[in-house]
Amino acid sequence: MSSNSKNFHIVLTSRPGETNAATESNFGYEETTYPDEPTVEGILLVKNIYLSLDPALRCRLNNGTGVDYIGPWEIGKTADGFGGIGEVISSKDPGFKAGDLIVPNFLWPWKLYFTIEAVAVRKITTENMNWSPTLYLSVFGLTGLTAYLGVKEKGHVAKGANQTMVVSAAAGSTGSFAGQIAKAMGCGKVVGTCGSQEKVKCLTEELGFDAAINYKTESLPDRLKVLCPNGIDIYFDNVGGQTTNDIIQQMNENSHIILCGQIADYNKTIEYPPPLPKEISDILKTKNITRDRFLVLTYKDQFAEATAALMEMYGTGKIKVKETIETGLENAGKAFVSMMNGGNIGKQLLKI
Repeated sequence: MSSNSKNFHIVLTSRPGETNAATESNFGYEETTYPDEPTVEGILLVKNIYLSLDPALRCRLNNGTGVDYIGPWEIGKTADGFGGIGEVISSKDPGFKAGDLIVPNFLWPWKLYFTIEAVAVRKITTENMNWSPTLYLSVFGLTGLTAYLGVKEKGHVAKGANQTMVVSAAAGSTGSFAGQIAKAMGCGKVVGTCGSQEKVKCLTEELGFDAAINYKTESLPDRLKVLCPNGIDIYFDNVGGQTTNDIIQQMNENSHIILCGQIADYNKTIEYPPPLPKEISDILKTKNITRDRFLVLTYKDQFAEATAALMEMYGTGKIKVKETIETGLENAGKAFVSMMNGGNIGKQLLKI
């Protein structure tokens, strides 16, 4: 590849404001320099193929992220996210060769061509050649790990106990996996909340949820009473806000909340996890409901075991994967904003 080849990246051009929703104008698509051919041992030259877009990146649009594991995006600098797939163009590391597909251990630049240290990535090894490499950004990536380890570590699913689990933002990538994983682990009933009839149909007809509630057209409290007559034992919380308040009011004694994300509060300047109204907090205390913050990076020592379990579940048809794919690096901002507004079903990806 010639050093005269053009290169492009996504930069943060402005911040929406601590409490405002992100807009496409916050992102810029600009030409940048093409990276030099690697000459130092352990460096790879990579062409980007896919980006993973994740709601948790919203905090990086603010001056302070409110979390200790990642900092904000800088104005005018290349944005980066929690995942991507690249093709090695040239390698100065014996473990990689041109043509290898790689994914990062953590952060991944939103840039067409870039160099990266080999120790910061791992090679994709497809167990089945019919498997799409994008599975490493969803079910075998941080999203799938979050769902699996969240249910395993915080859900207390007991096979044969006839438990009822509710998942908010159930048609999103993490939520859709969480419900399927809970069913695979033996949860009796799984109910999802979502924002459209298309998503209700997907959850119940494709992804194995027992029921789904369109919170935009149905009364969530009323539907929960009908669908969960024996109360709720596990709540996989991706949303927060009023949805969470409604669900907690119907939870059983000694039940469990998996506090994964708070989409409803991502544009608010409040602490994380967000405080609950006093009457809701009192329910947690009275009913001994656990609500501990869940951060998947705390469980890195379980990633290999969890990935193997997810591969087994996917390979045997226990988990199905839905993807929403936007095309073109220039459309990264458009895809991100659409995702934040609920425009995706399953994993939001950008194909470059």
